[in-house]
Amino acid sequence: MFLVGLTGGIASGKSSVIQVFQQLGCAVIDVDVIARHVVQPGYPAHRRIVEAFGTEVLLENGDINRKVLGDLIFNQPDRRHLLNTITHPEIRKEMMKETFKYFLRGYRYVILDIPLLFETKNLLKYMKHTVVVYCDRDTQLARLMQRNHLNRQDAEARIEAQLPLKDKARMARHVLDNSGEWSITKRQVILLHSELERSLEYLPLRLGVLTGLAGLAGLLYLLTRCLLPLP
Repeated sequence: MFLVGLTGGIASGKSSVIQVFQQLGCAVIDVDVIARHVVQPGYPAHRRIVEAFGTEVLLENGDINRKVLGDLIFNQPDRRHLLNTITHPEIRKEMMKETFKYFLRGYRYVILDIPLLFETKNLLKYMKHTVVVYCDRDTQLARLMQRNHLNRQDAEARIEAQLPLKDKARMARHVLDNSGEWSITKRQVILLHSELERSLEYLPLRLGVLTGLAGLAGLLYLLTRCLLPLP
């Protein structure tokens, strides 16, 4: 099995592309969902966040107030780094757990939906392939204005707050161009899925695990023969 990191930008069509992959039967892990999960009450990251930032970051029900926490770390690199050192290890652990489940079910690859894949770079080293859902800026602007009922100035401000899609496209191994008709984008997704399914990059890890299991079984057999009395 290998990992495929998929990202995009606001109004680029990433969610629609993810839906197509899911319809094709692909395994998809949403890292944002994991990030929200690991900071729930009762989890180690939740306790450490409260210890580091105080009870003012909590809602009445004990959940983390994401807006308040976001305001606390905004433009404060040290505090943002502190939060990352708390949450990122927990996110990676949950990500690996989910990935292993798909490995046991025989999937050849898993897609990780990571909005800030190239911005944070924390998970890049785990990705065998990277995919960007791209659209040109004019299309992105028009879609955002229509979808969120924004004026041009507000829509441009939201786009400018993100790493430009053209920069992400230059860093990615695969680019799905969603600037035109949806049928063309969907065809690109299907072709990429076929390419990834045909890839043999999953074999080394799978063979390594099977070899390890076979070796462990052999060792257990020898230990059993040595420890149990002969008839």
